[in-house]
Amino acid sequence: MVDQQYVPTRSIAPAQARRATAAVVDAIVALVCGLAAGVAAGVEVSDGVVELRPQSPVVWGSALGVAVGVSFVNHVLLTLAVRASLGKVITGLRVVRASDGGRPGLFRLVGRWLFGFYWTVLFVPLHLATDSDVEQQDAVGLRLVCRAAR
Repeated sequence: MVDQQYVPTRSIAPAQARRATAAVVDAIVALVCGLAAGVAAGVEVSDGVVELRPQSPVVWGSALGVAVGVSFVNHVLLTLAVRASLGKVITGLRVVRASDGGRPGLFRLVGRWLFGFYWTVLFVPLHLATDSDVEQQDAVGLRLVCRAAR
């Protein structure tokens, strides 16, 4: 009996370098937005003198909150709308359902976003420390593919 699972004929699995570039672009966007928010929250003006207070918990709380919020909007809401985050748009990638190549749903995108944090915190340091060649895999029934040429 032949396996009936759908395999998109025009979708090509991306190279690991392309995946990594998209992830780095997405991370930089979130971090820069978070740092900008932290700086904005930490600026204090008194008697015409502008002073940045980086030791304030408000600075770091704002930075973390905005970075996580931008990450969520980029990876979940933008991907829900256009099938790709900003980094994936730049690198020519998109996110599809592994089963049929269709548009990803909200709950799977949230799961994929959370899995990304898990992967980053647990596996990236482990792979860097051991010089492993294990590649990141797709998660929660979604996969990353190259955009089809039009």
